[in-house]
Amino acid sequence: MLDERWIKSLHVEAMRRGDLHAGRHPHVLFQASTIGALLEGAYEGDMTFAELAEQGDLGLGTLNHLDGEMIALDGRFYRADLDGTVHEVEPSERTPFAVVSRFEPTISFEFNQSLTHEGLLAAIEERLPEEEPSAAIRIDGRFESVTTRSVPRQDPPYRPLTEVVGSQRVLELGDVEGTMLGFRFPDYAEGIEVSGFHLHFITADRSRGGHVLDSRPAGVRVRLDPSTELSVELPPGIELADPGLAQETHAALDRVEHHG
Repeated sequence: MLDERWIKSLHVEAMRRGDLHAGRHPHVLFQASTIGALLEGAYEGDMTFAELAEQGDLGLGTLNHLDGEMIALDGRFYRADLDGTVHEVEPSERTPFAVVSRFEPTISFEFNQSLTHEGLLAAIEERLPEEEPSAAIRIDGRFESVTTRSVPRQDPPYRPLTEVVGSQRVLELGDVEGTMLGFRFPDYAEGIEVSGFHLHFITADRSRGGHVLDSRPAGVRVRLDPSTELSVELPPGIELADPGLAQETHAALDRVEHHG
């Protein structure tokens, strides 16, 4: 059974690939597989990027074999490889984990001064409606710095994600224009999703990017699309487990998502 708090804050619809339909409604988040499955080494999904494009135009994730960090922006899909170089993703490629939204923001604000990454996230938290704790996020503008990472492609037998991040490569981008995007989910969503903020970055010229570890925005526009609806496509063998993971799993996710 899913946690009652999760049901109250975000209606979750689980489905298989054969149940997919194009033309998602606005303010509905769509997810391929779960972060819990990815954490355990489920690096091969059944959904193509052509199919994912029918579900949303902004988002993040990865590619099969954990082959880079995926950034979805304005309906186009990009892959940041191990050294942060960005290439466009072929529609026939597949993903083991992705979250997208048909982005239609209802909240917008700007910062014209420099602030810390933590300050930026706190400002977003303050503006999210209490009844809509989940949201798609897009942040455009200039950044004094952005710290990103990517991980190397994996081959079977797959190692858990906590081991793979030991081989990650960290990239420091300075004085750069670009877009930071991603999602915010409540703490009790952990296991289905990453709790808190999960953000990726791509430069304005679409040449560099990756998973965000830290940043210092210095003149940005923030747009938020709060949501209470999440559709989750479950590949064969993956089930929608109850959120709320053990303490050691929380620590593993914290290491995977937030540490360089």
